[in-house]
This record gives sequence, C-alpha cells and structure tokens, in this order.
Amino acid sequence: MTAPAELLADLAQSLGADAVGWAAATVPASAVDEYARWLDAGRHAGMAYLERQLPARADPSSRLEGVGSVLVLGVSHAFEEPPIPPGGIRVGRVARYAWTPDYHDQLQPLLTRLETEAAALGIRARGYVDHGPVMERLFASGAFLGWRGKSGMTISTQLGAFVTLAVLLTDLPFEGTDTAHPDRCGKCFRCVAACPTNAIGNDRTIDARRCISYLTIEHRGPVPHEFRADMGDWLFGCDVCSEVCPWSRKAGPLAELLRPQPELAHPDLSAFFGVGEREFNRRFAGTAFLRPRRKGMARNALTVLGNTRAPEGWPLLLAGTTDPAPEVREAAAWALGQWGEMDHVRALLHDPDEGVRAGAARILATPQLSSLHGPGSTILGQMSDT
Repeated sequence: MTAPAELLADLAQSLGADAVGWAAATVPASAVDEYARWLDAGRHAGMAYLERQLPARADPSSRLEGVGSVLVLGVSHAFEEPPIPPGGIRVGRVARYAWTPDYHDQLQPLLTRLETEAAALGIRARGYVDHGPVMERLFASGAFLGWRGKSGMTISTQLGAFVTLAVLLTDLPFEGTDTAHPDRCGKCFRCVAACPTNAIGNDRTIDARRCISYLTIEHRGPVPHEFRADMGDWLFGCDVCSEVCPWSRKAGPLAELLRPQPELAHPDLSAFFGVGEREFNRRFAGTAFLRPRRKGMARNALTVLGNTRAPEGWPLLLAGTTDPAPEVREAAAWALGQWGEMDHVRALLHDPDEGVRAGAARILATPQLSSLHGPGSTILGQMSDT
C-alpha cells in the first residue's frame, strides 16, 4: 500500500473499526448478472429502490468519478446481551445490530473524518454506510475482510457473521492483489437449515419475501399469514443465520465502537401503542425502530404476542383492536385467534377496513383456532385463578 492508503487505514482502525482493508473498485460483470437475476426473480420483495440502484451498484464511478480503490471497514455488533430493564412488557427478540442507536448515524462521523483526512492528503473520497448503491459485501471480500457465506452474509474469521460494513470510495489507484477471500464455510449448512422461514437459497442469496428481517422491518401492511407462526418471538429483524454460524462463536476482541443499550435490546412493547407517530418518533429518535414506524412495531409486537401467548401482553391485544392503523388491528385479530379469544375476533368482523374484516373472517374459518375455547381454558383463565 502507498503511504496515504496506510494512513487512512490506520486512522479508520484508530477511530474504532474492528477490521479494515483495501479492495479494487471494480464490479465484475458476473456479479452484476447475478444481482440482476436475483431482482428478476422478485427476491427483493417490495424494495423497489434496489432495482433503481442496479446501474449505480454496477459502476462505482457513478458515485465517485475516477474511483480506483475502496477502503472497507468492518465493525462488529456481536454484543453480549444486556440485562432486561425493569417494568414494562418486554417480550420478543431484537436483532443485535438494533441493540445500539442507529449505526448509520454512529459510523457516518467516522467516514466524514476519513473524507476530511483524505482531502488533506489530496485524495478525493466518498463514504457510505450500507445505505448507498454500493456492493459492500463484494468489496469486503476483495479487501480480505471476509467471504460471502451460505447465508449471503459477510463472514469473517475475526468477527464472525455479526459484521456491519462501511466503505470509503477513493481515487487512489489499487496497488494490491485483486484476490477474493477464500470460502471458509466448508460443508457447513447450519444457517440454511436453521432459517425459520426457509428464506436462504442454495445460491447464497436470500429471498426477502420470506425473510423475517424484511417482514418485520421493510414490509408494509399485514405480514403474510403463512409466515407469522414461523416468526416466533422476533420483534425486529432476525439473527438466526448469524447465531448458528460457527465463526460467530470464534469472534475475537472487539473495539466496541458500537455499544448495546438495554432499552433497545429489550424494548417495552407498550411504547408502540396509544401514542401518535410524533411521540413515537421522539421516543425512538436515532434508532432503527423508526424504519418500520410505530404501526410496524405495533404489528410486530402483536405477532410476537400471538406466538408466545405471554400473559402480560393481554392489554396490548385489546389495544390493538382499536389501533388507528388497519394492519395493527388485523394483527390483533390474528393474535387473539392464537389465544382462542374468538369473541374478540368476531367483533372485528364489523371493522371499517375490509382487510381487517377479511383477516378476522379467516381466523374464524380456521378449524384448529375456532375450536379453541375462551379465557376459561387459556392463559387468561390461568391469570384469573392467580
């Protein structure tokens, strides 16, 4: 590496990156073709912006004229689970990356500092934290930070599968060896076998239409019925494929640039009900929970409560039946059906929204649910006996 490249890499590590490396700013035609086939198959679900971004992803020079090399930063979010705060209704799991305030906001100052330092060295540079049209995982492999695992995620021998990526495009010429990191998955298929909704294909890609992370974060409206039970207790995102990866258990010491917060790792579900979007946005400002919005989080909470039947969640099921968002009321109908509370489900047959009425009718028409009895034989009945 040239002296400027070394200075930038050293600075990135001193600012908290757990791993850094340089890659050539080239995207092979084979990678573009593969990405296009993934889009053509509709596996990007409702993320239409990914189609619009394809030309830019294929050509890094559209982001920075004269780009020659990319500094790739790997930041771990393999956090130890923080304690559960007292009080509230704290049911369900949150993906590890969301245990900390939005990493985009936390990593952007690091990239801004690198851009400033690069400019002082006479280098043109532009940084992205995984939300720009850049193929970060391809560059991460080229920078020897890791390889694309069978889960489709970047996996590192140093950091495991819990890796957040950021990149700095520069006009420095690439002087290293343009060789991708070797595949270390071997014969292991644990991530594929463990996926609750069978979202991982045999080609190292994910079908977002089936992925719990997509369904709980990006998807708008009611969650498809066929996936609700398999979502289990995942409130926001899903870490199953990364959790079961053997390399995740071998992650080394971390710089701890990102730090988890108990209130984000174990949020109070009642915070998603009985409040307007403005109050929700104020309370969760600077967190990943803003992405699905209040109604998305309330919908997810009811799915979790329907699957777990946690007794403390009963007031939220009732609150969900009168929520202003139709997808929340529809999720409440489903959750109430899981609890066997058919009288409450029947009441939603008179909901003003056609989708809510159809959801309630579907629950009532499901034999194994309609045969359930009311609170005398369910968790509610147990609560009344205590």
